[in-house]
Amino acid sequence: MSDKATSQQILSSPRKFLFAVLALALSLSLACSSTATTTPAEPPAVVPKASNAGELTPILATTVLNVGVQRVAFLLTSPKALIKVPEVTVSSVFLGEGPAAEETRQAGFHLWPYGVRGSYVTEFTFDRPGRWRLDIKVDHPEAQGRAQIEVDVTESGGVPQIGSIPPLSNNKTLGVVGELPKLTTDYSPDPDLYQITIADAVATSQPTVIVFASPAFCTSPTCGPQTDTLSQLKEAHVGEANFIHVEIYDNPDEIQGDLSRGTLSQPVQDWGISAIPGWFNESWTFVLDREGRVTQRFEGYATLDELEEALQEVLAPA
Repeated sequence: MSDKATSQQILSSPRKFLFAVLALALSLSLACSSTATTTPAEPPAVVPKASNAGELTPILATTVLNVGVQRVAFLLTSPKALIKVPEVTVSSVFLGEGPAAEETRQAGFHLWPYGVRGSYVTEFTFDRPGRWRLDIKVDHPEAQGRAQIEVDVTESGGVPQIGSIPPLSNNKTLGVVGELPKLTTDYSPDPDLYQITIADAVATSQPTVIVFASPAFCTSPTCGPQTDTLSQLKEAHVGEANFIHVEIYDNPDEIQGDLSRGTLSQPVQDWGISAIPGWFNESWTFVLDREGRVTQRFEGYATLDELEEALQEVLAPA
């Protein structure tokens, strides 16, 4: 299914239409941030250093980068609008001492639902930790310019990495809690996403897709309707995999629009998400294979096409 078709399908419900209106109203400015605690208060300050060398402003979605093959995603804006050309060129430059394997890649554009935002996505192999710079070049009849983003690549991190087995968390389920408002901030939740724990899902020996997100409260430029997209992926693969949404907040029914009342759910802490410097409540998505090993992870919004591709890799027979 194309991202355009995804947009049309999501807009079919009133709540999702409201989400589209809110997305239109959300400016593409960098999200404010502070170090996350078990009781969130204010959004944090974005850690990566970005510069607009040609009237283009990059917004990095993937702030957690480790040594190895890594998904890199970012948004690009100009003073007039979001940049939506099909591809841009990205080069990695190591800023530390000594040699490093630098690359030049093409990053393809992925339009998000509602057509308001979209991200460029590619993969880089970072062969050593340290400070790196991503040089972005746009050369298209509709847009031209350059931008740079500096990022820190670490040897390893607290968030489960590709190839690792993540914590077998016992997230809350509908069968135990009994009421959807106690499980999610989603205004029209899909009950199917709250039927099984991560631990039990891995025990089924089926692939599993897990989304950590707060549908009602994630408002940074890298947020999108991730749980809606997860539901669409589920509908295309009924019985083939497990699909789980873990709400960022442990007490969604008590928040009542005031995030100072919110406490972070235990799985969010178990998986190291809340310990990310500058993290507030941005979403994370993980795809696990039949053995419960992470095969792909997505920081920020991931489109249906991206999730479909990642799931197909673990559904394919060995």
